[in-house]
Amino acid sequence: MTTDPDDLGRSFDRAFADMAKAREDFNPGLTLHEVGSITSVATGIAMVAGLPNVGFEELIRFPGGIFGIAFNVDVDEVGVVLLGDSWHLHAGDEVERTGRVMDVAVGDGLLGRVIDPLGRPLDGDAPVVSSRRLPIERPAAPIMDRAPVVVPLQTGLTVIDALIPIGRGQRELILGDRQTGKTAIAIDTILNQRGKDVVCVYCAIGQRSSAVAKTVAVLREHGAMDYTVVVVTEGNDPPGLAYIAPYAATSIAEHFMEAGRDVLIVYDDLTQHARSYRELSLLLRRPPGREAFPGDIFYIHSRLLERSTHLRKERGGGSLTALPIIETEAQNISAYIPTNLISITDGQIYLSPSLFELGVLPAVDVGKSVSRVGGKAQRATYRAVAGDLKLAYAQFEELENFARFGARLDADSLQIIEHGKRIRACLKQPESAPVSVPAQIATLMALTARAFDPVPIDQMKDAKHAVHEVATRIPAEVCARFETATTLSDADRKTILDLGRSALARFPADPAAATTPTTEPEPRSAPKPAVNAQAPPNPDAAPQEES
Repeated sequence: MTTDPDDLGRSFDRAFADMAKAREDFNPGLTLHEVGSITSVATGIAMVAGLPNVGFEELIRFPGGIFGIAFNVDVDEVGVVLLGDSWHLHAGDEVERTGRVMDVAVGDGLLGRVIDPLGRPLDGDAPVVSSRRLPIERPAAPIMDRAPVVVPLQTGLTVIDALIPIGRGQRELILGDRQTGKTAIAIDTILNQRGKDVVCVYCAIGQRSSAVAKTVAVLREHGAMDYTVVVVTEGNDPPGLAYIAPYAATSIAEHFMEAGRDVLIVYDDLTQHARSYRELSLLLRRPPGREAFPGDIFYIHSRLLERSTHLRKERGGGSLTALPIIETEAQNISAYIPTNLISITDGQIYLSPSLFELGVLPAVDVGKSVSRVGGKAQRATYRAVAGDLKLAYAQFEELENFARFGARLDADSLQIIEHGKRIRACLKQPESAPVSVPAQIATLMALTARAFDPVPIDQMKDAKHAVHEVATRIPAEVCARFETATTLSDADRKTILDLGRSALARFPADPAAATTPTTEPEPRSAPKPAVNAQAPPNPDAAPQEES
């Protein structure tokens, strides 16, 4: 096959003519870029000059693909919080404005993933694919867009669901000394949301890599990663990443809430968040206040937790429930950060080191814990027994402390102590083993009916498991009324109690409990003399007149 030289020449001529026309039509546009330079670099921050129009919290691009957030906007220079390693940055390097604020990828593609606050994957899988991004700092929903908290969020922990209930849209603080089980309560709550159409977001702030790996392994083992997003900053990450982590996690959670879904977010923990913000503020020469924290430390947490709410049906009806975690030092809940969070949240769950050392797990101190709005959302079946149970448990704790001094107690007091010991045994629960609603209600009803009192205390664990097993035989129509009924009928109560008593019938009666009277105290032959009836005379005392 031969080609005519004239045709080939004409083809070249047309191509060159098109290229010449395209060159003539091209009009290079000039884009204005505001460029500055680094004046100094410190750990986690950089001072930048030459950006006169930069805005507060605007994202700034540094060499090497590092970004920063403008924090201190002064006349001559800008203090920038770095969101990456700064070892390769030097004074004189050029920086550039981006014209946007910090945002994060959101969407269903994040479910089951472990990411950092910038959206980069940490689980070794492919990059996160998302069609939408949201700013990490967003205004909270207006008051008129909010709805009351009316639906409970079951944690699977009997002591919380019965005595310190949490509702969807509530903010419940978990606080206690280190190594008392704070994270375990939050993880058990996430595990209990399986099959309940609740999306979970776990935000680890400044945690050890080994602790985060253990948490992710537990979530994978129980199949909870299918509905969970894990946002992680490790202890060796820059303080800027730890600072933005909870805000990025909240934006991820808000995407699902605005889509009409129920969301649970765990901040583990905000003590590290406050410390990272204090570090950044001191490096940026902001004036320190109490405990060297800056004056706006309350505001950074209040604007974060105010984003958790329950939306009206017109706004989709979604909810965002927050479980912030705070670490106390030497049981001092009146320190600066704990009191800030207590005043911001809708209640707190306090974990006692003393109960933890006694083996009472979860080590929830019922006397110092409270839920201010969750009681309105608690199921009626719980409310029917929770009041009497909390009163009996409080009486038991008071008498138990009194009995430690060797005081002689009457039969009624001994009965209250024996009953309280069985309440405490029933509220104990192993880690990663949430209890279903029917099993909890069967146990609580058996407790209030004192069906556990004859059981020896060393067999309470087996007796509780026996009640849990028979709870699976509760009729389906009765279980359905747990969710809807305002109160249980006498027939339903009898059905549940009969099942519980049948499970406990095979346990031998405790001789000590059998000899304890259940109605009246045994009669006394003579009144006890008062301890201070005949006080020894004081020779130095002034004489008193006889009446």
